[in-house]
Amino acid sequence: MCVNYLPAHRRQLAEHFAAHPPAEDWPDECWQDYAAPIITPAADGSLQALAANYGFVPRRHLPGGLRLTTLNARAETLGRLATYRDAWHGGQRCLVPMLAFFEPCYESGRAVRHRIGLASGKPFAVAGIWRSWAEPDGRTSHAFSQITINADAHPLLQRMHRPGEEKRSLAIVPPEHYQQWLHAGSAAHAHALLQPYPASLLRHEAAPPGPVTMALF
Repeated sequence: MCVNYLPAHRRQLAEHFAAHPPAEDWPDECWQDYAAPIITPAADGSLQALAANYGFVPRRHLPGGLRLTTLNARAETLGRLATYRDAWHGGQRCLVPMLAFFEPCYESGRAVRHRIGLASGKPFAVAGIWRSWAEPDGRTSHAFSQITINADAHPLLQRMHRPGEEKRSLAIVPPEHYQQWLHAGSAAHAHALLQPYPASLLRHEAAPPGPVTMALF
């Protein structure tokens, strides 16, 4: 499943998502435990972007010896797993703004990294779940997971991942559903918004890894 992606840039948060950017910087390419922006409702009803850890349970908060990867949360088990249950039923949903995400394609007989984004080239948002953490120095930090759905029948995403594995896809939220996703009155309503995104609106291409830089603009 997706373990790295390209977060939206600072200017795009304001211009495309109408969200005030956070003060912190973040890398152009995001991996586990990197900082990246997420979008949540502000107290005044507007949208705000918070800098958050990619991974619902940061490594620094794991008990000694425990290994747990929380980059992606399966839509089917959000309400049952202890890791996500309280946040899901508590309505702690967010949008994860990005330019593209990466998946491995094995159609050539080996894993080839593919970049997947909108055919329009515009930024988009993936459904996410988030929480806050109390840090030893008194600060409050934030962390998130992206939400995934089954993609066995998706014309594009079913081509990704190792043969024989269940196919999964990030749950892309169309702009017209942003407010519904963030403000859904029940978990059932929110879950109903997690739908496959039309393959005709997506673009993919082989994309070898590149250097990490900072998204300062």
